[in-house]
Amino acid sequence: MSTGEIACSYAAMILHDDGIPITAEKIATLLKSANVNVEAFWPNLFAKLAEKKDLGELTMNVGCGGGAAAPVGMAAAATAAAPAAEEKKPEPEEESDDDMGISLFD
Repeated sequence: MSTGEIACSYAAMILHDDGIPITAEKIATLLKSANVNVEAFWPNLFAKLAEKKDLGELTMNVGCGGGAAAPVGMAAAATAAAPAAEEKKPEPEEESDDDMGISLFD
């Protein structure tokens, strides 16, 4: 992330937390008061995002996956297939140190 993205993210979260409508002008005012210089398009992008999405909802769902049922179903299928795959594999034989003619603890 760039400095502009991070600064606008924090400014938008501050405005949301205080219950103030998120606009490009208010984001720019917050950034100016914090002496943070960003490109002019960043506040506009974050203001448009705030119009379409609820920031409270976005921050509460950070890191949440969309489909929990799919990985569970895939894990069950993988578990069912795993025993069959394990039966076909012969276990590799361990090599002994006797073949090398040296011993580690002589």
